[in-house]
Amino acid sequence: MTRHRVGGRGPAALVAAVVAIALPLFGLALLLGVPRLDLHWAHHPAHFWLVLGTATLSAVLAYTTGDAAARRGDARLSHVSLAFLASSGFLGLHALATPGVLLDESNVGFAVATPIGVAVGSLFAVRSTTEFAGSAAVAEVALTRRLRWVLVAAMVLWGAVSLLRLPPLNGLPTQVESLPVLVAVPGVLLYVVAAWRYARLWRARRDGVLLAVCTAYILLAEALVAMALATTWRIAWWEWHVLLLVAFGLVVVGARRSWHEERFAGLYLDDTAAGHREASVLFADLQGFTTFSEGHAPAEVTAMLNDYFSVAVPAALRHGGDVDRIIGDALMVTFNKRGDQPDHALRAVRAGLALQEATGRVAERHSGWPRFRVGVNTGPISVGLLGTHGGRTHTVIGDTVNTASRIEGQAPAGGVAIGPATLEAIPGARTTPLGTLQLKGKAEPVETYLVLALEPDPSAPTSDLA
Repeated sequence: MTRHRVGGRGPAALVAAVVAIALPLFGLALLLGVPRLDLHWAHHPAHFWLVLGTATLSAVLAYTTGDAAARRGDARLSHVSLAFLASSGFLGLHALATPGVLLDESNVGFAVATPIGVAVGSLFAVRSTTEFAGSAAVAEVALTRRLRWVLVAAMVLWGAVSLLRLPPLNGLPTQVESLPVLVAVPGVLLYVVAAWRYARLWRARRDGVLLAVCTAYILLAEALVAMALATTWRIAWWEWHVLLLVAFGLVVVGARRSWHEERFAGLYLDDTAAGHREASVLFADLQGFTTFSEGHAPAEVTAMLNDYFSVAVPAALRHGGDVDRIIGDALMVTFNKRGDQPDHALRAVRAGLALQEATGRVAERHSGWPRFRVGVNTGPISVGLLGTHGGRTHTVIGDTVNTASRIEGQAPAGGVAIGPATLEAIPGARTTPLGTLQLKGKAEPVETYLVLALEPDPSAPTSDLA
């Protein structure tokens, strides 16, 4: 198991989590055990803003976790995002059920939306605890993309059926807002199972966001219990509304305490945090950049770099590359970092040629500007998190990366150089030998080649074809 010693590992964080879990249970038991304490309080504006605010918080979490999942190709984070999305969408519908705010009277479909959404979220929560790797992880990420659209469509359909008062929702009592016990029990069990598995993961990694998600799942389970047992407009009924807010708020706090570049790294699958891939790496830098910098003002150098990168980066992204870093005049782009690009070598070379074409047009307008040289190498790499709180990055390392950098140094200005493994992966390419590289630690020199042309890419714009 990969260990991420980041934050949220101290006893204070654990104590806070235990208190957050225990207090609502104690309060609910007290209110249900002593009915005279479970006072009636009906305040429609407070209900509307509480639910809408909670839905917004959950929506923000759904978006941020979904964005991180897409960038890293992480199946666990994808399912966590869907759990937040289910709660968010149905919570939004529930807010609309508040009488006298947006609707004249309570709508039963909107009223029962939250219990349904939270219960559906438990399915994604427990699914997120599965450890995926390799092709299974890639397939699972693709599945979650489809499930996202299915979930959105289901929420839109639920809203339409509710507004039109169609079956089966039209047959429910107008004041119903509780969750049937038969529906609540599976949801509670699934959240508890998910929380238990996240607790075990937290013990190994000790990351604050993991503890926050673990605690949030238990609070969501408690909210389902309150939904099944509480009476509308009683304090116990208000409790589950607050529980949802606290659950999502804890995850936000846990993420905020993480380093901003990898806020949800603690949730990554082992294969995302420390995996191995066959990948292609592209390096590009400006030949003669040092001489140019010495003879020009810093503002001119900055303007030159921005003009170049404004076309170089999109050229790499168009072919599916992930910009790993930009340091000075140097650009590093990876292909197949998520394991979902079997044609990564071809993509990398096409990106290199497109980059040279785009930056060449910029150079034509500025006589005397240095030109990019590009190197591409293909081979095994390690994908992982480097650094700790205050400085973390998700990057690739290995001999393939180092060799790509050295191959780039062999390329002429305006050209794309590749290694033998890349050449083998792009049959039909026209190349010419550039010579050999003698690399430290390697008994045999590495042959390098200059790419002259590739077979046309039917899916790319004409201007991107070599």
